[in-house]
Amino acid sequence: MRWSIKCSDVYFLKVRFGLKDGSACTSMRKTWEEALEHCRETHTDLTSLNSETEQRLALSEIQHDHITERVWIGLRFFGDHWLWVNGDPLVYEAWPEGDQEYQCPLRKRCGALTKEGHWENWDCEEKVHFICY
Repeated sequence: MRWSIKCSDVYFLKVRFGLKDGSACTSMRKTWEEALEHCRETHTDLTSLNSETEQRLALSEIQHDHITERVWIGLRFFGDHWLWVNGDPLVYEAWPEGDQEYQCPLRKRCGALTKEGHWENWDCEEKVHFICY
């Protein structure tokens, strides 16, 4: 996977997953559902982070380019557990140590990646930047 952010006002995130290659303009702020729809219409999906390596690469670029807030990722709480919307199994997790809020969220049922490098459950109706692949 390769990430790069190259614009001053508009952040372009390029992601490479094997043969999948795309970019998403994340200057837009969208709800989680709007971001999902945008990604599926113009790329493939909201991104999933399936390993510590992918997480570190994403975090390194986000911190390097001074993104100062969370970004939507393709993580959603359905039923009684968290799932990647693209169907990938949840084999890697990056919740903050000691944080129990994500285990049974009442309202914050969408996943975001923070600039600190952890995931957080967030209100799906908030409009934030997002990452497509």
